[in-house]
Amino acid sequence: TSAYSSPAKSLGDPGITPLSPSHIVKDSDADDAVEQLFLVVVAIDFGTTSSGYAYSFTKEPECIHVMRRWEGGDPGVSNQKTPTTILLTPERKFHSFGYAARDFYHDLDPNESKHWLYFEKFKMKLHTTGNLTMETDLTAANGKKVKALEIFAYALQFFKEQALKELSDQAGSDFENSEVRWVITVPAIWKQPAKQFMRQAAYKAEMATPENPEQLIIALEPEAASIYCRKLRLHQMIDLSSRAPVNGYSPSDTTGTGFTQAKEHVRRNRQSRTFLVENVIGEIWSELEEGDRYIVVDSGGGTVDMTVHQIRLPEGHLKELYKATGGPYGSLGVDYEFEKLLCKIFGEDFIEQFKIKRPAAWVDLMIAFESRKRAAAPDRTNPLNITLPFSFIDYYKKFRGHSVEHALRKSNVDFVKWSSQGMLRMSPDAMNALFKPTIDQIVQHLSDVFDKPEVTNVKFLFLVGGFAESPLLQQAVQSAFGSRCRVIIPQDVGLTILKGAVLFGLDPAVIKVRRSPLTYGVGVLNRFVEGKHPPEKLLIKDGTRWCTDVFDKFISADQSVALGETVTRSYTPAKPSQLIIVINIYSSEQDNVSFITESGVKKCGTLRLDLTGTDASVPNRREIKTLMQFGDTEIKAVAIDVATSKSVKVGIDFLNY
Repeated sequence: TSAYSSPAKSLGDPGITPLSPSHIVKDSDADDAVEQLFLVVVAIDFGTTSSGYAYSFTKEPECIHVMRRWEGGDPGVSNQKTPTTILLTPERKFHSFGYAARDFYHDLDPNESKHWLYFEKFKMKLHTTGNLTMETDLTAANGKKVKALEIFAYALQFFKEQALKELSDQAGSDFENSEVRWVITVPAIWKQPAKQFMRQAAYKAEMATPENPEQLIIALEPEAASIYCRKLRLHQMIDLSSRAPVNGYSPSDTTGTGFTQAKEHVRRNRQSRTFLVENVIGEIWSELEEGDRYIVVDSGGGTVDMTVHQIRLPEGHLKELYKATGGPYGSLGVDYEFEKLLCKIFGEDFIEQFKIKRPAAWVDLMIAFESRKRAAAPDRTNPLNITLPFSFIDYYKKFRGHSVEHALRKSNVDFVKWSSQGMLRMSPDAMNALFKPTIDQIVQHLSDVFDKPEVTNVKFLFLVGGFAESPLLQQAVQSAFGSRCRVIIPQDVGLTILKGAVLFGLDPAVIKVRRSPLTYGVGVLNRFVEGKHPPEKLLIKDGTRWCTDVFDKFISADQSVALGETVTRSYTPAKPSQLIIVINIYSSEQDNVSFITESGVKKCGTLRLDLTGTDASVPNRREIKTLMQFGDTEIKAVAIDVATSKSVKVGIDFLNY
């Protein structure tokens, strides 16, 4: 190796330089992988507040089965899904999930419960953690920390076992994991590390292995919803903009009641838990023509994300027109406002202490709030009562020396009163005020998306996800955008994503064009050009003047990529005798990146090609081909030495760099 005789320290010592010309290969046969035959597709909708799974046998793809009813369940909340809560024993072993975890935790003696580790709404941590790694921690209700990866793996393992058990019971014989293709849904606005984190957790839960990654698909929530919405028949949705009867009910009875009746109607037909998805394009879809655009707004517990799709006929493939956007505007925001209100009435110091000292009672209070939150509606006139747990009233008296009733009288919060049955009485206006900040953010964000040039002429807006059940959100979206497009809500809207994810697992090629969320490239050396390259990047190696740290771009953020599209570049070692070739892959959220040292550029992969022991008679300019395959929710990179066909493969990794 030669000594460096220059001021520049090369960051990753790329040691490779581009062979021109660079070209892009559209390679439709890129996927030579033999299509594995799975007997069944199981999709898991791992939500912030609630989760569930559904499945379909590949032999009868038109039937989607939603998981069995769960034990437990709350008053006022339909329990087709289970709360995303998990309980570990004091020894940190998995104990239970969902209602079972919640109820068990709740029934523990307070002195004992503080040793148990209870987690809820932990999925948001993946969205809010800037530098997510395999080591990221989650905090239990009692303040103890556990590795996030373990919690996610426990949760996925729980669903895996439940689903396999249900499938085995149905089949009358043991169902093997190898016969299942798994689909896990994640928000489209999650950054790449969070998507990869989900995959790692699934490997830890032994759903699939790094050697057989095809067994697991990470699907984007709004995309899954979009696939399902294509299949909708008119009787399966509520069109907020139409004044024609929906389902034979006239919407003039106010959306609220129409929706309840529609729900009744669905409930009667739902003894079987099996949904027929007719193998047709739904009626609403038949009104869409080539090139038509629609927007899917997926509003859940933690995040709201939106995707704009365009139809490509004849098969009705989808093309993503505008990269997924959104933010943490889920229904959790309403819970947060309620907590702020409690702090205002009872004092932040008390609420903080109460959460730590009586975590199970706090959970109870939030459950009571949840069922009232679902009763909020634009035209409601009677107050909403929220039961305060006895230990709240008791602990407050100990803490402050006066009663809860006294605190309410003193707090000047006009809309919240104390009722003699031990309840907080909230006027409908007070409840609506808790929704307002979150709903305003959703509407604002949607307006911004509608103003983008790519988003003109949107025909439909599909409102999906658990939060879409809220009449307040429905009304806000309808009054803000009803004049621009038709606002449509699938019935059973909380299960839309689940059903769409099953359809996606049955036919992953349905989404043909995506937008790349990041710019990708590799670090290279270029010949140094005076006046063009900054002098501090000059690197002199064996008498040749190089410009170091150059970012050689493969694809830009927000560029369209077709499914399976491969971008190829050719490089040659800067030094012909070099036998170990290291290619570093970098990503950035910015479009135009010149150097890998710029801020926001992150290393996300390394290809290490070892050519020692290969035939020495190689040409003096060795060609190293580098390919990146995009379009799937995961990205793969390969480097090939053309002379010897030696190759090395790597998945882009955002967690370990």
